[in-house]
Amino acid sequence: MARDYYGTLGVAKDATQDEIKRAYRKLARELHPDVNKEDGAQERFREVTSVYEVLSDPKKRQVVDLGGDPLESGGGGAGGGGQDPFAGFGGLGDIMDAFFGGGGGAAGGGRGGQRSRVQQGSDALLRMELTLEDCASGVSRDITVDTAVMCDTCDGGGSRAGTAPSTCDTCGGRGEVQSVQRSFLGQVMTSRPCPECRGFGEVITDPCQQCGGDGRVRARRTITVKIPAGVGDGMRVRLSGEGEVGPGGGPSGDLFVEVDELPHERFVRDGADLHCHVEVPMTAAAMGTVVTLDTLDGKEELTVEPGTQPGAEQVLSGQGLPKLRSNGRVSGHGDLHVHLDVQVPTNLDEHQTELLRQLAAARGEEQPEPTVSASGNGHRGGFFSRFRSGHR
Repeated sequence: MARDYYGTLGVAKDATQDEIKRAYRKLARELHPDVNKEDGAQERFREVTSVYEVLSDPKKRQVVDLGGDPLESGGGGAGGGGQDPFAGFGGLGDIMDAFFGGGGGAAGGGRGGQRSRVQQGSDALLRMELTLEDCASGVSRDITVDTAVMCDTCDGGGSRAGTAPSTCDTCGGRGEVQSVQRSFLGQVMTSRPCPECRGFGEVITDPCQQCGGDGRVRARRTITVKIPAGVGDGMRVRLSGEGEVGPGGGPSGDLFVEVDELPHERFVRDGADLHCHVEVPMTAAAMGTVVTLDTLDGKEELTVEPGTQPGAEQVLSGQGLPKLRSNGRVSGHGDLHVHLDVQVPTNLDEHQTELLRQLAAARGEEQPEPTVSASGNGHRGGFFSRFRSGHR
């Protein structure tokens, strides 16, 4: 079932182009995201803008009057009969225009190359620095953005109050000009956007003094950004409709906030997992001890078993970061990997050296035989070797 184009704008089917334009501008002022923050207002604004773009084009309006829907894929012919082979082009006249530059145009036409002055706005991007703690818990911050907003003097129309754009004299309102060139195939007609009106088909002869006819102005505004828990470096948070307002007061683009995660003094991040190093004296590693570790969730006691070897690793389950899924929800937490660095004493005094000699004698290690193995606990390459070499 085709959508009710005229009902969406609140005009009659025999409404003039001026009546359609006035109805659209009235709705645009009420529904524009800059002034209406109610749920559904943005989608309603996009809908009336799409409907206006159809009804302001005589060829597309003709399709609507015949029972079709230009916004549906494939078009749709009148009466709901068989497939129209020319539906996607709006009729045979558009096919001739596409291949030969257009001559007379379809019935009710004459504006085949005209494009709407109301256009979609551009997206905007800004970066936000976050600490590891911010990424773990999520934050809500107020940010200041400098973007284009709809001109409140002309309501996006671009013309001075009480005036309206006039039909372009150069292209006669079509938005394009045609030229004939000779080639070995004969005369070839080509079309290009009108240089006078830039393809709009109309010219703003008395522009708004505030926006200069663009329908939008630059403004600085403050918005609140909610960063979910579990984000990471390079991730982007999308704020729908908070980007640039389009020319002619068109729908706003989106604002993307990109996360710039700062390095942490204790932890290295690997996805949702965290890694850290803890230095343990040789004597403590040999006899066992308990180490108090500062985690993102507070202090945690870590038991070092007697006989712990250099390079040993302990995993604290669930002590990492939240696992953020693609749908924005958190599904569990990562782990905290604690790498134990056993510290061998240096610069021993005579008494300490003598004590170690006695220990070696008691263990029969005065002249130890070296053991060579590919699987020993020496200087093994692993996760942190990548970060020592400059990997972040």
